[in-house]
Amino acid sequence: MHEILEFPEVLRLIEDRSAAFRAAIASAPDLDVQVPTCPDWTLRELAQHFGDGRRRQAAIVTAGPGAEPPAKTSPTGAPTAPRDPEALDAWLAESAGLMLDALRAAGPNRGCWTWWGRSQAPETSGAVARHQVQELAVHTYDVQLTRGAAQPLPTEIAVEGVDEFLTTVSATTVPWPFKPATIDLHSTEGRSWRLTLNADGIRSDALAADAEPGDLAIRGPASELVLYCYDRIPLDRLETTGTTEPMDRLAEWDPNE
Repeated sequence: MHEILEFPEVLRLIEDRSAAFRAAIASAPDLDVQVPTCPDWTLRELAQHFGDGRRRQAAIVTAGPGAEPPAKTSPTGAPTAPRDPEALDAWLAESAGLMLDALRAAGPNRGCWTWWGRSQAPETSGAVARHQVQELAVHTYDVQLTRGAAQPLPTEIAVEGVDEFLTTVSATTVPWPFKPATIDLHSTEGRSWRLTLNADGIRSDALAADAEPGDLAIRGPASELVLYCYDRIPLDRLETTGTTEPMDRLAEWDPNE
């Protein structure tokens, strides 16, 4: 198993991607343009989502363990993102700051409600922080892409992001209802993972160097692997070997149905 980043490093990356998101929003000439990778939103609505989401996570982490999210974490009735550019930037900074303060106060091991109870990721503030790095990184990419200046995710964030996505989003104890399969992901940065899909569910593990090939292998830079996982780029942007059927089924399957 690969070691994950230490909690202070995760908080540093949240600060880094929050600043990058704010810079991308601040440099956009028009916030009322549609975001190609989030077609239901304009840049202004994406900024609102950034603020609402970070404030909601701050409330969730502060509330601690619970079977349901705290009642007061809904963005309904939350302050609207200001239209004035300087005020908007300050509001975004405050939103990220509230979440960071809550995470620092909680530390990495405090339990809290999460939506991923059936995954391999723990239901802790540390796991929330880890997921927030990826959410902020991908939304920063969304803003940059809308401006015509998309940049790859920073390598440190992207390599961490593949592992985080597989353990938090892909992994589940819900039985896989289709033919058992293995999907291998290889980053050009040198790390590899295997998803095992069978009647026990879906599990992510580090892939041993001497492992037999899986049913499908996907290769590319970690940034593109993360962007594919979050449906920002198509699979044909990556190198594949074997049948893509398991990944096609996984992309369409909802374990909650």
